[in-house]
Amino acid sequence: MTLETLAAIEDIRRLKARYFRFMDTKDWAGWRTVFTDDATMLVDTAVSTRGEDGKPMPLVTGGDAIIAYVRAIIDAAITVHHGHMPEIEILSSESARGIWAMRDIVQRPGGPTNRGYGHYYETYRRSPDKGWQIATLHLKRIRRESYAA
Repeated sequence: MTLETLAAIEDIRRLKARYFRFMDTKDWAGWRTVFTDDATMLVDTAVSTRGEDGKPMPLVTGGDAIIAYVRAIIDAAITVHHGHMPEIEILSSESARGIWAMRDIVQRPGGPTNRGYGHYYETYRRSPDKGWQIATLHLKRIRRESYAA
């Protein structure tokens, strides 16, 4: 593995760390910087196992649309998101893909607390002026738990 490949992997790891921190602190302007302008996001809302996806939310296209969509869902919630054990493959100097194990906790005011587990399947693009950004994101949940407030 070359030094350039290792540096790219570390840059993507830091990108994903910012993704989680900005989302959980509700820094929506910061969160916007992790996505390409034409990014897409697909999130399964049910458990997906054995190659079968759960029922997905609508495909959201565009960095601004992703921020608006997610903000409307979790802005009032207390959230904790963690990503673990990244599998990052550098495809070229400008593209990569990765899979991240994830765990999240979402507590809505007056509502139940949800805990989820799954994997993010992502692609990344690098531009000279913005560095690495998420181009596509597909979250596949493998377990979801809900507890009364």
